Amino acid sequence: MQIKEQREKNKAKRLVFSKTTFLFLFSVFYSTIVSAQCAMCRASLESSGDKNKVEAVNDGIVFLMAIPYVLVAVIGFVVYKMYYKKGTPTVSK
Repeated sequence: MQIKEQREKNKAKRLVFSKTTFLFLFSVFYSTIVSAQCAMCRASLESSGDKNKVEAVNDGIVFLMAIPYVLVAVIGFVVYKMYYKKGTPTVSK
């Protein structure tokens, strides 16, 4: 009986984790086109008039912004896997 209760708890935990993971991934990947520039960068790039340079700086800023989120996601996944691998009950027959 105890194993069945533990399975039910694990199933509930996985369901909550999957819902929060889906919500997180949806909010990260569902985005619109963003012009990510500070005021100083925008002023200096607009005065030069080079459209390709402005787009390159925008892409660079977005890339630099995404790296910390990816690192946190990877670390969170590793911690999650270690936690559930350690806490999984073994059933002997």
